[in-house]
Amino acid sequence: MSEVSEVTDHTFAEVLGSDVPVLVEFWATWCGPCRMVGPVLAQLAAERSGELAVRKINADENPETTRSYQVMSLPTMILFRGGEPVETIVGAFPKARIEERLDRALTAPSL
Repeated sequence: MSEVSEVTDHTFAEVLGSDVPVLVEFWATWCGPCRMVGPVLAQLAAERSGELAVRKINADENPETTRSYQVMSLPTMILFRGGEPVETIVGAFPKARIEERLDRALTAPSL
């Protein structure tokens, strides 16, 4: 079973260098909607293990990466494919809605 592991400003290169698409959740301990999204992302990580990696980054503790991707609201989820952001989801949504956005971005032709 895959898990949602934490990345930091110093380890974010693992996201950019990944062979599989990576969904990164920008979150904070004080963020209520982030707590709602957490279990959904854990399910996605388990169900899509091998085809999609799921990571999280604490926006308060990692301002460099948070600024780099212009994250202004939490939770923000950014899907990286080939090291590039290809989809951004801002806010807490049901699993079906998140999957719909992911599937659309993952099946779109690469640039």
